[in-house]
Amino acid sequence: MPSFRQARGADSSLEAGMMSTFALGQMLVRRSGYGAMQLAGPFAFGTPPDRASAIGVLKAAVAAGVDHIDTAQYYGPGVVNELICEALHPYPDGLAIVSKVAVRRDDDGAVLPFDDPDQLREGIEDNLRSLRVGQLAAVNLRLPGDERADARFDDQLAAMVTARDEGLIAGVGLSNVSLEQLRHAVAGTDIVCVQNLFHLADRRGTPVLEECLSRGIAFVPFCPLGWPRGQDNPVLTSPVVIQTAARLGITPAQVALQWLLQLAPSVLLIPGTGSVAHLRENLAAEGVTLDDEALRQLDAVAPWPDDPSRAV
Repeated sequence: MPSFRQARGADSSLEAGMMSTFALGQMLVRRSGYGAMQLAGPFAFGTPPDRASAIGVLKAAVAAGVDHIDTAQYYGPGVVNELICEALHPYPDGLAIVSKVAVRRDDDGAVLPFDDPDQLREGIEDNLRSLRVGQLAAVNLRLPGDERADARFDDQLAAMVTARDEGLIAGVGLSNVSLEQLRHAVAGTDIVCVQNLFHLADRRGTPVLEECLSRGIAFVPFCPLGWPRGQDNPVLTSPVVIQTAARLGITPAQVALQWLLQLAPSVLLIPGTGSVAHLRENLAAEGVTLDDEALRQLDAVAPWPDDPSRAV
C-alpha cells in the first residue's frame, strides 16, 4: 500500500459527503467531471444513436455543476466536439474543456498516429475550431505507451509549449505517460495534468500518481470504472465491490469512484456515460461514505506495485 493511501483522511477535503476541488492548471475545478467520449458512436467512432439524448447529457452535466469536460477531436472524429459546442456554446464561465492530440481516425475508424510536431499543432487548432473557443484549459499529449523519453518526445513537448506560449492552450498535459517521461517533461516545463489508466482493479499507474501528488499535478484516471463494460469488467463485477455496494446501500459504480476520490486530493474523475441517470449516479459518488472496513477490503482487490520507483 503506498504511503499516500495510508495518509488518507489527513485532508478534510477527502471526507465523503464533501464536494472538493483541485487546480487544473489555471482553473479550480470540481473533482468529479465528465468524459465525453461515449457520446460518439460505438468505440468513439461515428455519430450517436440519439443526438438529442447526447445533447441532453451535456446540458445535464453542466446544470449539475460539472465544470471539467474531457474530449478529443478524434472522438467521432469531430462528432463529440460538435455536440459539446451545440449543447453548451456560449460556454459558462469557469468551464474547463480539456482535449488531447497525437492520434487521428481513418475512414474505417482505425486509430492512427498523428503526432509529428506540426500535426500536434494542427490537432490543437482543429479542437479550437470545432469547439469555437480561443483557448482550451489544457491539451494532453497522448503517448503510444513507450516508456522512454527521447528526442522525438522533446520535439513533441516543444510543440505543446509553443501552443501554450502563444495562448492556444492554458496548460500542457500528458496522457498514457511513463514515470520516466513525466519526470523528463516536468524538468523542462510545467505539466498541469496527467491522464493515465488507473482504477480499482489496475493500479500499475501508482508511481505516476505518486509523482503527480508530490508535484501538485492533477491526476486524471481514464477508464475509472474499468474496461471493458459488461460481464468482463474487472471493477463493476468484482464480488468485493458488489458486496460493499449492497452493504452500504450504494451502487458499484459509486463504490469504485469514491475509492478513487479518497486516494488523493489531486485525483480528478471523468467517468463517461450517454445516460443522464448514470451521470447523476456518478456525480452522487461524491456524497457516499466508504467506511474503514470497505476501504480495507477494496484496497485488497488488486496489488499495489511492489516498487514505486519503476516506470509504468
